[in-house]
Amino acid sequence: MDFSFTEEQSMLRDSVAGYLGRSYDFEARRAAAESEAGWRPQVWRAFAEDLGILGAPFPENLGGLGGGAVETLIIMEEFGKALVLEPYVGAVVIGGGLLKNSAHPRAAELIAGIVSGDIIFAFAGPEPQGRHNLADVRTTAVKSGDGWTLNGTKAVVTGAPWASHLVVTARTSGAQRDRAGISAFIVPAKAAGVNLQEFPTVDGSRAAEVMLEDVKVAASDLIGVEGAGLPLVERAVDEAIVATCAEACGILKRLVDDTVEYAKQRKQFGQAIGQFQALQHRMVDMFIQLEQAVSITYLATIRLDDDAERAKAASAAKAQVGKAAKFVGQNAVQLHGGMGMTDELPIGWYFRRLTVLENQFGSTDHHLARYDRLAFGE
Repeated sequence: MDFSFTEEQSMLRDSVAGYLGRSYDFEARRAAAESEAGWRPQVWRAFAEDLGILGAPFPENLGGLGGGAVETLIIMEEFGKALVLEPYVGAVVIGGGLLKNSAHPRAAELIAGIVSGDIIFAFAGPEPQGRHNLADVRTTAVKSGDGWTLNGTKAVVTGAPWASHLVVTARTSGAQRDRAGISAFIVPAKAAGVNLQEFPTVDGSRAAEVMLEDVKVAASDLIGVEGAGLPLVERAVDEAIVATCAEACGILKRLVDDTVEYAKQRKQFGQAIGQFQALQHRMVDMFIQLEQAVSITYLATIRLDDDAERAKAASAAKAQVGKAAKFVGQNAVQLHGGMGMTDELPIGWYFRRLTVLENQFGSTDHHLARYDRLAFGE
């Protein structure tokens, strides 16, 4: 199986890496995370206007660059290395993915807004009781005149404080955990009745609890077919899972490289600790975990267009990457000693981000169980 990149894809990687190398060093990232806004809108504008990467996964007829999942993988790997705060997954992968695959009448207009950086989506799907089950939905959408009225609560909506629009899943029929009867809606973040309880996350990002109280949306804000939105949402979330795996791979690469370099410099008993055989073995195990994570993420990426294999491949990648994240992250911190968890060194922040990614869209255990269910049945 060919995992090599085209010349255009290699140029994309160089372009993203070059920009982040110039404009997204650790101190700049740390300052942005600690600021009142929690991010840098000018960086998002640069992603749109200077790099064009907000349009990378969209076809040219929708205003994109004609790329796909591989281009998203390349971008997310580089984002992982730089610990990028900006909400690419929610805005582009999930928001844009839902529109791209839904035949929504306003898809071209809304995707053009994503590409230009003017529209930023956040995914308001999971609920407090849901435990990563996208079908466990208490939020309701009731027909009201020519539109809908939404009521409910969404939990830990990543990037919501920065969003212009939310993608909200709501039940239009059926019982709480039925797969049928779920619809997806576009909700302006500033709409009447939308209330956000914002909070910082452990990795320096921002999220919010989203409360919807008699929120009115138009009929045209429905994405896809009424009551049949779950498969569409699951596809977009599978794409987001693989994108977060790619981000984690970028972080793992930095952790392995930084740990090896540190072991060459840190001396104990008159020699570099990298000379100790036990630590050499430990770093080899870290490298093996990295390579396994990269390989399974690449495999999942090329299977995203295969409806029969997509979900299994995404869960397999998430489980393996979660295992690698824990092993590499913990060992990188241990080999750096107590300083590995200080705010002043990137190592601790990489570890925190890996911890968040390991649980985002479902933990390792959740995806092992999901893979078992998809592969072998209930």
